[in-house]
Amino acid sequence: MILTGTEIEKQVNNGRIHITPFNPDQLNPNSYNFCLGDTLKMYQDNVLDPQKENIFIEVKIPETGFLLEPGRLYLGHTIEEMGSDYYVPTMQARSSVGRLGLFIYLNSGLGDIGFKRQWTLELHAVQPLIVYPGMKIGQMLFWNVDGEIILYTGKYKNSTGAETSQIWKDFR
Repeated sequence: MILTGTEIEKQVNNGRIHITPFNPDQLNPNSYNFCLGDTLKMYQDNVLDPQKENIFIEVKIPETGFLLEPGRLYLGHTIEEMGSDYYVPTMQARSSVGRLGLFIYLNSGLGDIGFKRQWTLELHAVQPLIVYPGMKIGQMLFWNVDGEIILYTGKYKNSTGAETSQIWKDFR
């Protein structure tokens, strides 16, 4: 079952859900709005190789906004650190953002129990779109668990900001 906004706030106050910074004004009936951080990473090469660490460039999003171009992947991050040792987090774009043709993740909307950091956003715009640092871009949902909880210990455990793919480590 999904947690309601009031239950999310209760569990934040009880320390069972981690959202920092937390702003009660960002609660929805069954989710929490999160905001886009101020940096983006873009892969330098047009052809990416999963067997090697791909080179990227990092840009700071100015207050005046940054233009996302179609056909390019931008890795952004949430301002908030979010997660839980007790509930499964999932993220989705805000419908207002989706109506502008912006995907905020391509494959990684499901989080792992035990991950409580900033989330990397896989930004892909259908048409040219300006994004701004701090804009409310997505929603985090939290779900009850059935079964034994095993906390996440994977390669992104200590993520800060946007993280590029580390799949190359799987080939070692």
